Amino acid sequence: MPTSPEAKKRRFQLILIKPSHYDDDGYVIRWWRAMIPSNSLAAIYGIAADCAERQVLGPDVIIDIVAIDETNTRVDVPALFARLRQHGKYGLVALVGVQSNQYPRALDIARPFREADIPVAMGGFHISGCLSMLDGDAVELDACREMGISMFAGEAENRLESVLRDAAADQLAPLYDTMKDLPGMEGIPVPFLPRHYVERTLGLSASFDAGRGCPYQCSFCTIINVQGRKSRFRSADDVERLVRLNRAQGIHKFFITDDNFARNREWEAIFDRLILLREREGIPLGLMIQVDTLCHKIDNFVEKAKRAGVTRVFIGLENVNPDNLVAAKKHQNKITEYRAMLLAWKAQGIITLAGYILGFPADTPESIRRDIAIIKEELPLDIIEFFCLTPLPGSEDHQVLWNNDVAMEPDLNIYDVEHVCTAHSKMSKREWEDIYREAWSLYYTPKHMKTLLRRAAATDVPIVSLVKILVTFATTVRLENVHPLQSGVLRLKHPSERRPDLPPENPWKFWPGFVWETIAKHVILGGVIARLATTAFFVARGNSARTYTDQALTPVADNEDESLDLFNKTQGGRAAVAHVKKVAAITGARRVG
Repeated sequence: MPTSPEAKKRRFQLILIKPSHYDDDGYVIRWWRAMIPSNSLAAIYGIAADCAERQVLGPDVIIDIVAIDETNTRVDVPALFARLRQHGKYGLVALVGVQSNQYPRALDIARPFREADIPVAMGGFHISGCLSMLDGDAVELDACREMGISMFAGEAENRLESVLRDAAADQLAPLYDTMKDLPGMEGIPVPFLPRHYVERTLGLSASFDAGRGCPYQCSFCTIINVQGRKSRFRSADDVERLVRLNRAQGIHKFFITDDNFARNREWEAIFDRLILLREREGIPLGLMIQVDTLCHKIDNFVEKAKRAGVTRVFIGLENVNPDNLVAAKKHQNKITEYRAMLLAWKAQGIITLAGYILGFPADTPESIRRDIAIIKEELPLDIIEFFCLTPLPGSEDHQVLWNNDVAMEPDLNIYDVEHVCTAHSKMSKREWEDIYREAWSLYYTPKHMKTLLRRAAATDVPIVSLVKILVTFATTVRLENVHPLQSGVLRLKHPSERRPDLPPENPWKFWPGFVWETIAKHVILGGVIARLATTAFFVARGNSARTYTDQALTPVADNEDESLDLFNKTQGGRAAVAHVKKVAAITGARRVG
């Protein structure tokens, strides 16, 4: 029987790995189903698939692509070795989207491949941020050089093919630095993962970035120094193509990863296209977007978001003390707009989630407790995600501390915005860590979760969806000791996935302990689910479900600055109100004149 032309071709093995990181016990954080899809992995897969289709390694080479998101898939090194050996080690292991807290794990994954002389490349925010803000030897980058890992800084669009060609020729460069030449986003391959990868995330959700870059100057942010301060955008045509690619494989839920979609100059064209797809073609889109606190002031933005299929919106609230916002250079956040903005989303029945950072200069345990109480009473917010202020490599905060030789934690694994990594002027490390954990229990009390469900019933927020999110955010830190954004369904562990610098556990001790721990946690989790579901059932069917109101749901009033603690408990709050009144008086006088 003659050999087919395809059988004669060489097969280049491109193995894309998005690493997880280690928990406090030293085990890889991995789940049967992870919560958040990896946009970095989807973006690189889409670019790689385009390279394969264009035969960038020549007509006689087929590029086989494997994608592994370690938050939901075990990195089976022996199986990957076997695959590479089968093809004469003709391939590349690419560690993609590596953040600072994932860098130690990425090095541990790379080590056995490099010892076997298999090409390895690594890219992501850690490498890009360090090269952007610090000298080229900073923050353990020498570990890559010593191991022979090729570093990639910048974005891979229109650049990946050169890396693949070099790897195929066994001529990988030590560094590919494209930070000063960031690509445009129109007409480039869109983020995409085949369905069998997407199925490993909760809710069968995919992700994509509709834009990159940010003009703001938040000192704790790495995005502005990695993706640049000039915003770049995908077109509505690109987004439609992405939606149709995923619709063909039965996927219609998306997390749009832009840190502020409202700043995307194409937002309306994209929303209009998605509205057409939903209302004319019946594609049942479900979207989560991220926005700033002033998006409600853009004409039609909130209304069109609802029609486009937005069901959840994440808001970079960050803090309710203006003094802290100024210290972080987050001047765009105006606490005087918080209630109006949140009520605008509530009017559309959209679930609101907000990031809230603990550890700004003015924070103390007492002020944090006070501010959480204010939020619960006065802001119509559904979900809060607490974070510790962290000097992430690639941020201005980290650069300032580094240049001034201020002590920071040396273990990059804990730079995950839930551990304390540097000193605070008003809190000890222990106090900071304790108030972080306490914050979750202060907000997610049974009483307040019932209030959140009553507000949902009164404003047409999907109560079942809210229950699912509340379960995760009310229990994950307590039961799993990880941030809810790192969570999933059914934690998975394996003795071989412990940090190499920690002693391995005896399997006879590890497995019974892990099984018992899993059962105990799920008994507690089942109880929380039952209580919340029961509460939601009676709330939704109560006589006052539609008429419920409280201080947070009360429409914004002209004189609320005199009664709300949001504006009166901090000097910055009082100053913010005074400034608004001064501006209103000046502009009013000008209009009259």
